[in-house]
Amino acid sequence: MPVGPTTRRRQLGADLRRLRELKGLTLEEAGARVGISKATLSRYETKEGTVKWPAVDALCREYDASDEERSALVELAKGAKIQGWWRSLADPIPDSMNLMLTLEDEVVREDHYACMYVPGLLQTRAYAEAVHRASEVQCDEREVQHMVDIRMRRQGLLERDEPPHIWCVIDEAAIRRQVGGREVMRQQLAHLVACAERPHITVQVLPFSLGAHAAAVGSFVTLRGQARELDVVYVDLLGGGLFMEKPEELERYRLAFDYLSAQALDLESSVELIDRLSKE
Repeated sequence: MPVGPTTRRRQLGADLRRLRELKGLTLEEAGARVGISKATLSRYETKEGTVKWPAVDALCREYDASDEERSALVELAKGAKIQGWWRSLADPIPDSMNLMLTLEDEVVREDHYACMYVPGLLQTRAYAEAVHRASEVQCDEREVQHMVDIRMRRQGLLERDEPPHIWCVIDEAAIRRQVGGREVMRQQLAHLVACAERPHITVQVLPFSLGAHAAAVGSFVTLRGQARELDVVYVDLLGGGLFMEKPEELERYRLAFDYLSAQALDLESSVELIDRLSKE
């Protein structure tokens, strides 16, 4: 998978922080040496917004980075201008969706735990419309269709020459809940079975018989980058979502997903259950 602008920007931030800490400098001290504020340098390191490559070059010199590393980070800075299809949309989208699309554009793997609905990447249009109408009760039909259009276009990453691996552990409640009526749900479950047959999509069902489990608090997604430090967790919340990237938070959710996938039905049994429910 090619390295895109989002990955470049996030890798740059992680590397700048690593070099500064190796040098033993505070944000204020390092910023003062190259003439930028503590807040600006903090933004550089936390992977937010654009960066100026001359400032990156100056920082690398202050950090005693090798010529090769300095050159590599300057190139990262020059290539870290985020441009995605969703940024040209006429209608605005929520900030959390903007960040999700930005991150998802360059992931190599996504780990989904879904307790309420089928994950968005695997939804049919009719199912997605029903979900949005139920979730966004104050939105008019035009806005519902706008959000569904984005979700359908988002699924394009599954059709890439080198798509990310999508691993979904879906609670049995989500595949039994009739969203949109019997026919919409039947089509959705049939689509889910078809998705599970694709080599880069793994679908498991977490059965009711398991009882309490490692993620009883709700749905989440771990977006895995090309390096471990680029991973991000998205937790689904009412009215939006929460992104987390602190090492201890990431480790907690990685461990939870490992437990969930180990406790869920195997791939064959999961598909058999979904197929049986679609026929019922």
